[in-house]
Amino acid sequence: MVQTVLDSGRVSDLSAIRGVYLKAFRIMLLARLLEEKLASLYRAGKMHGGVFIGRGQEALSVSIGLSLREGDIFAPLIRDQAGRLAFGEPLLDAVRTYFGSVLGPMRGRDGNVHRGRPRQGLLPMISHLGAMIAVVNGALLARRLKGIQGTVGVASVGDGATSTGAFHEALNQAAVERLPLVLVIANNQYAYSTPNSRQFACASLLDRARGYGVEGHGVDGTDLIECLRVVGQAIARARAGHGPQMVVAELLRLCGHGEHDPADYVDPQLKNSRLGRDCLKVAEEFLLEHGWADATSLAEWREETQRTVEEAIAQVQREPTPDPFKESWVALSSRHLCETHEEEVPNPGADI
Repeated sequence: MVQTVLDSGRVSDLSAIRGVYLKAFRIMLLARLLEEKLASLYRAGKMHGGVFIGRGQEALSVSIGLSLREGDIFAPLIRDQAGRLAFGEPLLDAVRTYFGSVLGPMRGRDGNVHRGRPRQGLLPMISHLGAMIAVVNGALLARRLKGIQGTVGVASVGDGATSTGAFHEALNQAAVERLPLVLVIANNQYAYSTPNSRQFACASLLDRARGYGVEGHGVDGTDLIECLRVVGQAIARARAGHGPQMVVAELLRLCGHGEHDPADYVDPQLKNSRLGRDCLKVAEEFLLEHGWADATSLAEWREETQRTVEEAIAQVQREPTPDPFKESWVALSSRHLCETHEEEVPNPGADI
């Protein structure tokens, strides 16, 4: 876990985190190149459904996945490809869902951002507008009733979700029940096209944490080291019994809401501010500055990662799509979908 190499204050020994940082960077790079490829396929008319990428949010996202343990729960946002990969999602799961392959976790029957493997703690997204917080709460309460201890649940949302009723109701419930919930908010300054100034009047979203009696942590979402430290600390505190934790990361979405959105509403001053930094470029500069990589290494990693993405897409494009005459089309909650996709006896609630 990240917290084993990052202390609760400032990072005191950079050499101790070298391995974690390099792993995080490679995952960020994989997520970025995968999504760039998917976006290009979408623009070429070869992708069905929407494509929502996490450009600019990879440092925050990867920190979540690397800070969690086996047995924890993660409800990712539409921009959490890096976090999904870090939490253990196979690259093929993502590609297969986008292409509707019958071999994917959703068997080609659901939208490309709704994929997940509940038995492994990776929850399929219902909505990015706060709905998943209550789902994580429910899973944590179920584990409490079963006597399972030591696990944490993370719900990832955007700043827009904090303006919905689902967000406030679920956060209040988690606070009252003292659940080991970590709520990670990517404040990318816009809820689709609505700026912060039209969303909330408080000085910071961290004020919401104080209002509900939970611990709040702010972080520069463009800085990988700080994201690893702060997210890791919040997850460690939730695991240690300190109740719900809220992490608010300040950053800027470096793309439209989806590939269909040109994002011409974004204030140019924000793009040129510290918030507009590309977290992947910031991480590259850090690696070069501290001698953990050189230009040749970075180029080789990019080439290797690009090859991995291309191979995965080529493989999935050869795979079959669902046959409606052979599919049972049942809900995840009513039938366990095993890795070989063979039918089993219905077992309601088996995926909780």
